[in-house]
Order: sequence, then C-alpha cells, then structure tokens
Amino acid sequence: MSESKLAGQFFDAAIGLLQRVRDEESAHVAAAGTAVADTVAAGGRLFAFGAGHSSLAAQDVVYRAGGFAVMNLLTVPGVVGVDVMPATLGSALERVDGLAGAVLDSSPARAGDLLVIISLSGRNALPVEMAMNARALGLKVIGVTSVAYATETKSRHVTGTYLKDHCDIVLDSKIAVGDAELTADGIEAPFAPASTVVTSALMQAMMAAAAGELVARGIEPPLLRSGNVDGGTEWNGRVMTEYGDRIFYRH
Repeated sequence: MSESKLAGQFFDAAIGLLQRVRDEESAHVAAAGTAVADTVAAGGRLFAFGAGHSSLAAQDVVYRAGGFAVMNLLTVPGVVGVDVMPATLGSALERVDGLAGAVLDSSPARAGDLLVIISLSGRNALPVEMAMNARALGLKVIGVTSVAYATETKSRHVTGTYLKDHCDIVLDSKIAVGDAELTADGIEAPFAPASTVVTSALMQAMMAAAAGELVARGIEPPLLRSGNVDGGTEWNGRVMTEYGDRIFYRH
C-alpha cells in the first residue's frame, strides 16, 4: 500500500469523525457553549485541563488568537505534556489518587467557575477525581471524552466510575478504544490516532457557540486577536486589562 493512500485514508477517517461529532453532538456542544457563556456573563472564570496528549486540546483554547482571554490552563505538574522526564511518568501520575484534589485546592478555581476536563479514556483516577472535586467545590464541569471507553474498558478509579459520570455536560469524541484509525498489512500495530483533531474541534466548536451566545445577550466576547496583525497587540492589551482579574496565565 502506498504512503499517499494511507495518508488519504487518515484524512477520510478524521473527516468522518468530524462529521459524526458535528451531527451527533450538536445539542451537547450548544449546551456547553451556553454554559461557558453563562459563566463569562456572571463574572466567572474558565479553566481547561487535560493530561498527556489530552492536554493539547486544552492548551489549544488558552491564550491564542481567536480564543477567549479568560480561558486558563489548569496544570498538574508532570502531566501537561511529554516534556516531563521520563515521559512515562505522566501516565503513571494520572493513576495517583488524591493528586487532583491537591491541585484544585491550590488553584484559583472557585465556586461559580467552569472547568473543561479532557480525557480520551476517562478511566484514570486523575480526571475522575478532578471532576468529582470540582463539582464539590461548586464548579460546573464539562467533560470531553470517548464514551466508548466506559463500556469497553475497566475504570482505574476506586469507585469504578469514569469522567463522564461526574460531568454536567459530556461531549463524546466518538474515538474508538485504542485511538488508532488505520491498520495495514505489514504494520503490526494499529496507527494514526485522530483524538487530537476531533477533541480540538469539539473545544473550538464549544467556544464558537459561546461567542455566539454572548453576542445574542449583548455581551462582547472577550476574544484575543493575533499579535501578528496590525493593532492586535493593542487590542489584546485592552482585553487583558479589562478581564485581568479572570486571567491567571500572566502571573
């Protein structure tokens, strides 16, 4: 099989998944957008969290052109990316009981805020406890996960539950267990994961819905512009000053 054919098959698989989540998750995306808009309108703060590669989609909505200035990354030391050494430590930390509570207790998150938790499998202790603790603190929780894992894998949390069980709203990425879209003769393992593409799209769709909802209420969305276009730096300075008490990535 030619390399170009495999590349095309991946694009087809990713496009198919994007179309599926667009059609099947539209009501949930709209609800999530409304929840984000509700939080912004009420003066609350926004946070996003993901561990390992799930962190990529969380980072994609923080401090970026076209994004909400008030979306903050909730970080857990050692699990934000593959830069931790050894990289396998991040996976191990996802299974540590009590870590999520400690992180939340030392974070600026408080009742009335909103937290988006991204976890493809939703089965590890960290995302499950993050959701449980966040709701106990009075935060609204949106989970972005593959619901299929809850029926095809075993939870690693003591309760036997998954991220999806502790969220106010769930966005299902529809990613198959194993997160690999392709197989081919001569290649021993499935390959070409699409979770980052689909999860990032769900996150951006949610934020787009939130922007539309705010405008419908007569509220200007707190959007950042690219610093590489004329006037962008000045625009961002104004937005960051106006919403400075809700932005935590500058301190």
